[in-house]
Amino acid sequence: MSRRHLLIASVTILAAFFAVALVSYRAVFSEIALDSLESTPVKIEVVAGSSLSRVARELGEAGYLPSPTLFKLWALLQGAENSIQTGEYELQAGITPAQLLNKIVRGESVQYRITLVEGWTFQQALEALWSSENIVSSLKSSSPAEIALRMNLDHENPEGLLYPDTYFYTKGATDIELLLRANERLDTILNEAWESRLGALPYANPYEALTMASIIEKESASNSERGLIAAAFVGRLDLGMRLQSDPTTIYGMGDRYAGNIRRADLLEETPYNTYRIDGMPPTPIALSGEASIVAALNPSASDYLYFVARGDGSHQFSRTLEEHNAAVREFQSGSNN
Repeated sequence: MSRRHLLIASVTILAAFFAVALVSYRAVFSEIALDSLESTPVKIEVVAGSSLSRVARELGEAGYLPSPTLFKLWALLQGAENSIQTGEYELQAGITPAQLLNKIVRGESVQYRITLVEGWTFQQALEALWSSENIVSSLKSSSPAEIALRMNLDHENPEGLLYPDTYFYTKGATDIELLLRANERLDTILNEAWESRLGALPYANPYEALTMASIIEKESASNSERGLIAAAFVGRLDLGMRLQSDPTTIYGMGDRYAGNIRRADLLEETPYNTYRIDGMPPTPIALSGEASIVAALNPSASDYLYFVARGDGSHQFSRTLEEHNAAVREFQSGSNN
């Protein structure tokens, strides 16, 4: 055999060898699951500044990768050696090295969730954030005014300036980051509702509409009633009547509220006692859902001015004070509005 033919044969053999090796690598990394994974998923963390070599070494030391070197070689062949993303990743039984590499290259990190509930106060939302898993608390020593400043709000009091919803986050997210997301979501929904509002409403700006929405939110959990409650309150404002809303009065009492409103409480002078003040309170009193925001800006066509709780979650609506007083007598357990 000539030297030329020998060279060709050698190259062919080497090519075949590498082809077989590549196919073998592909089979190993695409079909064979990681070692030592039980039925319960485990979590690993790729911290900022981690190299592929470090990740592979730590996985090997933990007993998940049989060969960190082959893992790095596979990443090199995929052009992914410099593409890994920081984050917390979940390894489930059956995951292959190839799937793991794809996961950390795409940044498919573990997602946590937190739900801010309609009708919560801002303080309740903060406490939920602070007690949630893997959220970094940076605001525990801050006053509401300081938090409002950190959030770059237009108001010193952040009450009601979050949208109640479920928010997803990754490990290491901060409380301020989630507050900003909830506020941005509220701005979007409130501004859209403001643009489609009915005419001749007694609100000077979206913030006043949000204040009304928060009162509606606390008055009723029934979507079918929110528009009627909005109409009653708007009607009162148009006629120069006081709102006389129990939830605003309760909010103004703060920690002194023990589950019952006394006559003395209704006579107390607070900025939120709408039995004593004209117009609306100075701020929202709770987190408002979209249904309450829409109701505040699109009240039902109704001439009801009064309502009283029936005791079953619904309300009896009345047009006149005489009708209302009769309803109050009928539903003694209800709250007078």
